[in-house]
Amino acid sequence: MVRPPKPDPKLSALAQSGTANPHPEAVQDPAFASGEFFDPRDLIQVRYEMLRRVRTEGLSVAQVSARFGVSRPTFYKAQRDFQRSGLLGLLPAKRGPHAAHKITAEVLRFIEQLRATQANIDTRTLSERVAQRFGVVVHRRTMERALARSKKKRR
Repeated sequence: MVRPPKPDPKLSALAQSGTANPHPEAVQDPAFASGEFFDPRDLIQVRYEMLRRVRTEGLSVAQVSARFGVSRPTFYKAQRDFQRSGLLGLLPAKRGPHAAHKITAEVLRFIEQLRATQANIDTRTLSERVAQRFGVVVHRRTMERALARSKKKRR
């Protein structure tokens, strides 16, 4: 009977922190091939080393992008993030809004009042009324989710 291999604690830690490189196989840089110190699974280490190669070793962005398995726009984004925030800038961050931001408490009250007075009003009409009143374009699914959250809170 063959036992499954033990989970790698470093890979588990990288995955848990969100810093595991999703494409370690794309890293073709010679320093990462030996596996002694450089780990292609460590996204922060890969990004930092990629930036360092251009800055201190004078490699071109195209060369480094090919070696590290990233596009040039990805390289430039990492470079901007590092210049702005240092190592913290290399940490992956969720893109876009982090919470509902169009449906404020005031907008939600307005939607709930409309639904209370006009029980059969559809979300398209609700969206139009919100746009007229608040100047905010809200997708029907966004409204449905906000109403569901509101309903859950009242329980």
